[in-house]
Amino acid sequence: MRAKRALTVREIRAYKAHTIKFDGEWLSCIGSPEVTGSWIIWGNSSNGKTRFALQLAKYLSRYVRVAYNSLEEGLSVSLQNAIIDIGFDDESNVLFLDKESLEDMRNRLSKRRSAQVVIIDSLQYTGLKYREYIELKDSFRNKIFIFISHADGKEPKGEVARSVKYDAFVKILVEGFKAFPQSRFGGGEPYTIWDKGAEKFWDLK
Repeated sequence: MRAKRALTVREIRAYKAHTIKFDGEWLSCIGSPEVTGSWIIWGNSSNGKTRFALQLAKYLSRYVRVAYNSLEEGLSVSLQNAIIDIGFDDESNVLFLDKESLEDMRNRLSKRRSAQVVIIDSLQYTGLKYREYIELKDSFRNKIFIFISHADGKEPKGEVARSVKYDAFVKILVEGFKAFPQSRFGGGEPYTIWDKGAEKFWDLK
């Protein structure tokens, strides 16, 4: 394998990152992310993971093309209802993939004008090993891969998911309809996914 070229300090200083200038509550939550690397969103069932991921997809689509691969659920009434509830319009810059295989998704992402952000629901349903995750991410360095993960308590479920968490640029725990971020791009403020659900959950704590 050919060794990668070393970089000088001058070249690193001259690096022009492709960042997305978030605003409002998304800026407070995540900061202004670079379009590269991976994020992970995890939480227990019925706490708002999918709703949050869809809200994020809708917001991101203001700036970039987004693909949402529903590997776990696929096309369903609950996905349809969530999309309607969140307010996607017919001209949305989000393409929903119905349980598309990773091989087909790779082929799709290799095409010109393909999505710059890819949301995969869920990491467990990909069957990826950690080495394969690294290969996927490094094959498309000009894209963000956002993985939704099952949880084991307050941590992502499984060895691969936990390894992805350590590697990810943005890590978001979803609990009680609130998202709690850790981001290399700033932010760090909790984001409320659903006011009524969050109020009910946290009032019972």
